[in-house]
Amino acid sequence: MSDEATKDSAATGDTTEDGTDRPEPRDQLVESRHTISTVDGELSYTARTGRIVIREEEVKDDVFQGWTARGELAVTAYTLDDADPAVRPITFVFNGGPGSSSVWLHLGVLGPRIADAGDPNEPTPPPYALKDNPETLLRASDLVFIDPMSTGWSRAVEGGKAKDYHGWKKDVEQVAELIRLWCTREDRWMSPKFLAGESYGTTRAVSVAEHLFTNFGMQLNGLVLISSVLDFGTQDFRYLRFDEACLSYVPTYAAIAHYHGKHEGRELAEVLGEAEEFAAGAYRWALARGNRLTDDERADVVERLAGLTGLSEDYVDRCDLRPEHWRFCTELLRDRGETVGRIDGRIRGVLHSGIAEGMDADPSIDAIMGPYAAAIHHYLRAELNSELDLPYAVFSDAIEHWSYKEFEGKPINVVDKLERVMRANPHLRVRFEYGYYDLATPYAAAEDTVAHLRLPDGAMDRIEHAWFETGHMPYVGDSSRVEEAEGITDFVRRAGSAP
Repeated sequence: MSDEATKDSAATGDTTEDGTDRPEPRDQLVESRHTISTVDGELSYTARTGRIVIREEEVKDDVFQGWTARGELAVTAYTLDDADPAVRPITFVFNGGPGSSSVWLHLGVLGPRIADAGDPNEPTPPPYALKDNPETLLRASDLVFIDPMSTGWSRAVEGGKAKDYHGWKKDVEQVAELIRLWCTREDRWMSPKFLAGESYGTTRAVSVAEHLFTNFGMQLNGLVLISSVLDFGTQDFRYLRFDEACLSYVPTYAAIAHYHGKHEGRELAEVLGEAEEFAAGAYRWALARGNRLTDDERADVVERLAGLTGLSEDYVDRCDLRPEHWRFCTELLRDRGETVGRIDGRIRGVLHSGIAEGMDADPSIDAIMGPYAAAIHHYLRAELNSELDLPYAVFSDAIEHWSYKEFEGKPINVVDKLERVMRANPHLRVRFEYGYYDLATPYAAAEDTVAHLRLPDGAMDRIEHAWFETGHMPYVGDSSRVEEAEGITDFVRRAGSAP
């Protein structure tokens, strides 16, 4: 992927503090060729990894100044050899955070090589390893994994400010520009195109989809939204709609309680059905009543909520019927001296203090960080031949300073972006994925968001759903990984083929 045409028209007058010209940034992509045996047979493919320069138009006093380099975004791309780009789908992939690299979807489920991280509560010990992924999405689609600014190997250009891109609007612009640039240089405007995002990556995905259409006229074939959060108000325990968050989390609390033996002799489906009915009915009514509840009514809700969540009646009463999710992680197994993960409630960790109000770290992140960090640092250099040696930021601290100024005074909500692109494109299909043990983006909150989409008749038929007995990342654990990978592959094949 050459940037010569862009460089010729780029602004080159940037200087360092001592007045010398600063070297113009250039794309840095290394190419390598590979084969892999998949469940569909052997594939030969080309991998490219490195960084692509992102530029912005400079206009001063209504006078065009040229294109100024702003960032160098890291990508790893896979293209099937000898495939026709006019009919071959291409999927652009990113994770969330904000502040997370794409390593999780890349080496967890979609790429041709994946980290051998083990299963929940039985993580692989160091030293770690990679293995082939027979279910890779490369069977159905070319892949471009994107690390947004300050994640992975993505950085601002020398003399630039990364924090300018640590916010909803600029984040959307940089990712959309990279996609536009890639499709232009690689002649992929006529290819079936998909976006796949996880967690905040779903917020990003629908926003990027709307931006691509509104600004460039680019239409997509499909969106894969894994552990989605499009309306932050459905899970906000702090400022906006505290009671709504409580309602959203009860089914997930019940699922995690069941996993850890608090509903002995009952099936998960039965427990979830009761929790969903309780949250939609008696619990919603009780929270809305506030201090108008009688003592008997309150006692009944305390008993039912404690029974479902696995928390003690005393705790439920003292938290005023409103257990918060981070505190739930600490309280559920306090009698065992353990905490459960926020990202994946199946995973347990040691409680750092018997009287701690909250856990000091998420054990589900601790369990998978080592294998994925080791795998990506090894893989990009040893197998894909990159010569970059700067730290690969699996997570950055961008989330601590993320700007949502466009939503000031109102909930962070991008549902309208999804509605817009689904109205504008009657062929766009969407796949939502949910994890029952996910406390980061609870499945009931995401389901509620989908249920309130304002779409024309028939549009809901273009939305499909998949539920997993997993946490935030359905691919943690081989059995669920295979199920998820096959589901996404099937979705892309159906949505990417001509009607």
